Amino acid sequence: MKFLTLASVALLAGSAAAAPGTALRRERNRQRAAGRKGNPMIKSDGPAGIAAANISNVEYSSNWAGAVLIGTGYTSVTASFVVPTPSTTGSGSAWVGIDGDTCDTAILQTGIDWTKSGSSITYDAWYEWYPDYAYDFSGITLAAGNTVKVTVTASSLTAGTAVIENVSTGTTVTHTFTGGVDGDLCEYNAEWIVEDFEENGSLVTFADFGSVEFTGCSATTSSGTVGTTGATIIDIEQNSKVLTSCSVPSSSEVLCTYV
Repeated sequence: MKFLTLASVALLAGSAAAAPGTALRRERNRQRAAGRKGNPMIKSDGPAGIAAANISNVEYSSNWAGAVLIGTGYTSVTASFVVPTPSTTGSGSAWVGIDGDTCDTAILQTGIDWTKSGSSITYDAWYEWYPDYAYDFSGITLAAGNTVKVTVTASSLTAGTAVIENVSTGTTVTHTFTGGVDGDLCEYNAEWIVEDFEENGSLVTFADFGSVEFTGCSATTSSGTVGTTGATIIDIEQNSKVLTSCSVPSSSEVLCTYV
């Protein structure tokens, strides 16, 4: 969501918790103690965000970095990237998705998380239909340097698939959403995002991830396949400090670097 404040994010999270299926989701998430959850884009109200308010094609956010296409009829988004090696304590994620910027009722997304704690670095592959929580895939392992391909496809406004392929190991996992979700897609946005995600109600410490380069980026629309040309570039700004530098080097790439 482009103009959410932190207070309204908390309100939204509370509303989502009260939606139908709450008891079922709580039971499904009982063993997922971390409570990892993505959010729509939270527009930054810091100096960079204010300065960029009148600059075309650039936005600042407290939780998203990357590139977003804004239009209509986006039904599939895909890209590949190399699993990064974070160098500081904290977490982050990289994913592709549909909606969450100019449409805030739902996000269909899939990607990976990383967490560095001491000398240990862990990775998870997940899928999510916001406003529900993210759920880990089973049957796939990730390691720094692996190439992964991530794809989401909407078959309707309430159904679709999330696919992650570890190209380096030859393993593919898929989750199918068959309806019964808490929010309808608008199909207004296609995204390639590095995120500072939410855990237990607040943003996690954002790790220095080095760089994530999405390659082979494409989105399917009602009129054909498009690349990243014309996408809005987003960088993360927190506590008046810009933490990322993202760009669109070509029509099939999105590059984000921690700064």
